[in-house]
Amino acid sequence: MGNPNVGKSVVFSRLTGAHVIASNYPGTTVEFTKGYMKLGDEKAEVIDVPGTYTLEPTSKAEEVAVEMLLESVTDSGRRDLVINVVDATNLERNLNLTLQLLERNIPLIVALNLSDEARHIGISIEKEELETILGVPVVPTCAISGEGIKKLVTRFPEAKVGNYKHPVDRWHEVGKIVEQVQRVTHRHHTLLERLSDASLQPVTGIPIALILIYLMFTIIRFIGEGLIGYLFEPLFDKLWAPVVMRLSVVLGSGGFIHDILIGRLVDGEIDFVESLGLLTTGLFVPLAMVLPYVVAFYLVLSFAEDSGYLPRLGVLVDNIMHRLGLHGLAIIPMMLGIGCNVPGALATRVLETRREKFITATLMAIAVPCLAQIAMIVGLVGKHGARGLGLVFGTLFLVWLVLGILLNLVLKGESPEIFVEIPPYRIPYFRALLKKLWMRIRWFLQEAVPFVLLGVLVVNILYSLRIIQFIGRFTAPVVTGILGLPKDAVGALIIGFLRKDVAVGMLSPLGLTLNQLIVACVVLAMYFPCVATFAVMTRELGVVDMIKSAAIMVVSALTVGGILNLLLNCI
Repeated sequence: MGNPNVGKSVVFSRLTGAHVIASNYPGTTVEFTKGYMKLGDEKAEVIDVPGTYTLEPTSKAEEVAVEMLLESVTDSGRRDLVINVVDATNLERNLNLTLQLLERNIPLIVALNLSDEARHIGISIEKEELETILGVPVVPTCAISGEGIKKLVTRFPEAKVGNYKHPVDRWHEVGKIVEQVQRVTHRHHTLLERLSDASLQPVTGIPIALILIYLMFTIIRFIGEGLIGYLFEPLFDKLWAPVVMRLSVVLGSGGFIHDILIGRLVDGEIDFVESLGLLTTGLFVPLAMVLPYVVAFYLVLSFAEDSGYLPRLGVLVDNIMHRLGLHGLAIIPMMLGIGCNVPGALATRVLETRREKFITATLMAIAVPCLAQIAMIVGLVGKHGARGLGLVFGTLFLVWLVLGILLNLVLKGESPEIFVEIPPYRIPYFRALLKKLWMRIRWFLQEAVPFVLLGVLVVNILYSLRIIQFIGRFTAPVVTGILGLPKDAVGALIIGFLRKDVAVGMLSPLGLTLNQLIVACVVLAMYFPCVATFAVMTRELGVVDMIKSAAIMVVSALTVGGILNLLLNCI
């Protein structure tokens, strides 16, 4: 246990092997990690609980941390001890939790982590003196290099209930302890500290943020497109396509079962984007088109998290996000959504309340087009000049802002304050970073992919039963009347549920005017998420909230599309 950003996860990675399990605490979306280590002749379970500043919880994550501690205290059949990871560079803040843990009368050992960094910045801590005061073992560690971890493990048997007695004023006691054990010598600011200060000031922080976000997406696109072009597409084209073609022949190249499993053949061949079968598009979209970006996004996100930049970005944009009923960390799902809405929807887990998750996921699905869709819009509208692109993306940004303000006013609840520690910039521990990446990828494969397959299956059945065609004829008057689009555009809107970028491409042969292209692109971006995002949002928000979110999407798309159609025709 420990405060956020004290190196808890790195200590955990040092103690456990590669096989770890990330789980949600029952009844919540708060995640904790579990692994195992060899302790003498025994196999010990190690649990990394959510970071908490106090045992008097102020958030859902802190509530879960306290619940997990209470479970270990009340279970008489377990022999638990708490490894309290303390940031040696910020002893005063961390000792508040340490003293609260000592009050619980559970065996405790303190890992005085980041000891090397404390030395570098002129902080020295009398370890023996601190041990005497607390009455429990204290071991200086540097989890990134592994320094002190072996010593920590060898002292596990010494973990004990401390001799600390609860004072009337705990913070006063913390101050006394720090005064006794800590010495600080004068030193000048380092380059990283100057960069840290610059990252938080709006004048310098915003340009730094823009540069870093641009670099992040450049790296994400490079990795994602590289994995697609050199690994996943060749695997599907060379290995999987022949297998599916043989199955197609066995199924008679047509019929209900063929349409469900294989989909339709394009010029007698499998087209993994357009065939729309369960074994073709159903596998290709999540594995070959989404998974590469998920890998790239989470690699970059993990690096940004572990280096200490994400909390700074959250603080920087907190004022703007509060206008939308969110706090600064909601910028993370929005950023990820620009690359791909699927990891953006997954990233809503970093938010504390159900209200925040709903607003964030809804705004992202409506007003944040994915990279593939952006590329198609640029290709289709960009040839008409900057005016068209400016109107499309300017409208989406305005919708994001106005709809966020409206949702904040309408939905009951409060906008939580951002309560996040700003850690110093650090070089991430690569092994812990890869372990975190693998856990997130595994979650996507286990939970998101089945939902995508289910979505494709349902759409295929509706196609085969000609229900979607009926919907197309039924909605044609709305499309032509309110939006001013030709009846043929209905097909693109329906396909948009499967792939937004493909749907935008379907507008190309329709001979639309620039005004119609602008309206069509905005409506396609807003009206509904693709099936992969829809599946993940349903998983994260629940069925009821997803229905509410979908209703907001459809109403907003028709309203904005209709207003845009009227305004453009009046100009």
